[in-house]
Amino acid sequence: MTAQTEAELGLETETMTVREAIRQALREELERDEDVYVMGEDVGLFGGVLEVTSGLYEEFGEERVRDTPISEAGFMGAATGAAATGTRPVVELMFSDFAGVSMEQIMNQMAKMRYMFGGKADMPVTVRTTEGGGMGAASQHSGTIHSWIAHFPGLKAVVPGTPASAKGLTKAAIRSNDPVFVFENKMIYEQSGEVPTDEEFTVPLGEAAVEREGEDVIVVASQRLVGESLGAAETLEGDVSVEVVDPRSLYPLDIETIVESVEKTGRLVVADESPLSYGTHAEIVARVQEDAFFSLDAPIQRVGTPDTHIPFSPQLEQEVLPGDDDVRAAIERIA
Repeated sequence: MTAQTEAELGLETETMTVREAIRQALREELERDEDVYVMGEDVGLFGGVLEVTSGLYEEFGEERVRDTPISEAGFMGAATGAAATGTRPVVELMFSDFAGVSMEQIMNQMAKMRYMFGGKADMPVTVRTTEGGGMGAASQHSGTIHSWIAHFPGLKAVVPGTPASAKGLTKAAIRSNDPVFVFENKMIYEQSGEVPTDEEFTVPLGEAAVEREGEDVIVVASQRLVGESLGAAETLEGDVSVEVVDPRSLYPLDIETIVESVEKTGRLVVADESPLSYGTHAEIVARVQEDAFFSLDAPIQRVGTPDTHIPFSPQLEQEVLPGDDDVRAAIERIA
């Protein structure tokens, strides 16, 4: 499904930010299904620490938008139990770094319950969480852990990079009968774009989007780096024709769309804000090597965060975070 498909299908759209798109998705699903409810730290009266859930408490009340104690292990376990007994909790984990506090509930309960009950137990829980540096929030509030979650069997992980995918993936996650983590890069909440207004619009889990077509190099980019890669592609227009593919889902991964682009261009850059070692970059590279090795005309390039924590210092933070200049340099190395 390319980025142009929504317009080609004649879907009515509205310009909104990523933050507004997620909020609209939550509102529509709360209205659609009385078993859906939102829970987490400061999601109610305060409207969310980054204002994503603003207004939902007033609209749906405290039974449907629930403030929780500061106990990630507690409310993650509560959501797991609630999902197993028939409701559809949407948990906000304020920062993805806090997943460490609740990994027992995530790894040993949420991820394994369907398997351990022989497929007879659904686990329709959605975990929304923020990722990424750029706010000067220091190491414990700036991590990017989606590779970690995608690694665990039983969990699905999605990484929206545009307002439309943010809405569509959030709705698809809530409707899924499996646990889905929606990783929201906090630096793109104000990014604007066209979003379908149809309340039945969803982005299927495991379906990538070709955000820009090109002939010479493909950049597979996620979250914030989708926009950065599109910017790099525009800068190089006339010298290098760059295709930009947003995987949107890490697990399940739409490797077929990526391979099709590799077979066309012969050159691949993988851009993801997570640390370079043992993660998203490595998985995409490995699968392309398996499925499209003889289509490659140059070594695959990776753009990501060095294997370090995110510094508090604004200057050092910008030094370690990848951007459009890093994507452009990677393209130029192989173009």
